[in-house]
Amino acid sequence: MPTHTPTHAVPAPDRFPAAYALLRQAIHDRAFPGCAFGLFVHGDVVLLDALGNFTYAADSNPVLPTTVYDVASITKVAVTTAAAMLLHQRGHLDLDTRLGDLLPAFVIGRDPAEKARQVTLRHLLAHTSGLPAYEPLYATATTPFALLRACLELPLKTPPGTHAEYSDHGFILLAKALETITHEHLATWISRELFLPLGMTSSRHCPSPDQRPHIPPTEIDEFFRQRILQGEVQDEHAFILKGAGGHAGLFSNVPDLLRFAQELISPADILHPATVDLFATPQPPAGSSRALGWDTPSPDSSAGSLFGPGTIGHLGYSGCSLWIDRTARIAAVLLTNRTWPDRSSQAIRQLRPAFHNALRAAL
Repeated sequence: MPTHTPTHAVPAPDRFPAAYALLRQAIHDRAFPGCAFGLFVHGDVVLLDALGNFTYAADSNPVLPTTVYDVASITKVAVTTAAAMLLHQRGHLDLDTRLGDLLPAFVIGRDPAEKARQVTLRHLLAHTSGLPAYEPLYATATTPFALLRACLELPLKTPPGTHAEYSDHGFILLAKALETITHEHLATWISRELFLPLGMTSSRHCPSPDQRPHIPPTEIDEFFRQRILQGEVQDEHAFILKGAGGHAGLFSNVPDLLRFAQELISPADILHPATVDLFATPQPPAGSSRALGWDTPSPDSSAGSLFGPGTIGHLGYSGCSLWIDRTARIAAVLLTNRTWPDRSSQAIRQLRPAFHNALRAAL
């Protein structure tokens, strides 16, 4: 594994003309105002570039290859799942530990409590805990304590392990459970234990006021915070959690995420191959694309049709994606603010698989 991922541009429009054309057309069609993107192949970063601007305004800042974005649910893998991988590898985490043993309030007071007693950390990682996909708890839970309490009290929709349903709330609780093991905030712990050793110097939670103008805004929030969201987490529940939830809150850039991907492709001093293999293994029930924390390609995957067996990845609601073909030793990162100026555009759903297919076809 290389010890350094370049932070300078590595443009390659002649090698990946179809991918560039797709991104330029997406910007023209207002799928997003700009993007940063990169590709790692067999030990080298062969593409690191950017197109467009922060917003559609004529005087908007141009996006750079190193521009930091709100990567939304990529937090689930780069922070929470990565922490679980490291803790498991070090012998501090048993995947079959019951959530109620770490967070007793998840069980206490429930009637009946039998299903809740069965929920394990493995279930939370695989999104098979039975928790609902999403409930707007921020509407009434206005403090971190109140939001955590509301997550702990959510009713289970299905028996644990029987049904896969992607749940932000499950990862909020997973992060809190991991914090009972680390004895500190997960954002602080992962920065020291993973980001610093890997040289992920741009990855952080809660950017400082002087950093915010250099981050593309995610939306004009007219419903909750009544302001432009720039350099503060877009997700409402992560905002209530002071910018650092187990499900969202990370700000990062393409070079940092490619460094992270390299560690998963060629595990070295930090992660062990057996650890990555374990967490990349698809989990039951049949038909689920979920591994432990990670997603794997489904028939209509945003990774397209050319990422092969052994591929893991994740999306971010703000318009970001990370896909890693461990067998082919290829990783692709695409960062956008597709939710600008609002969340209505869904054009990125067609763009992502086409973009990834264009990259792979060019190789």
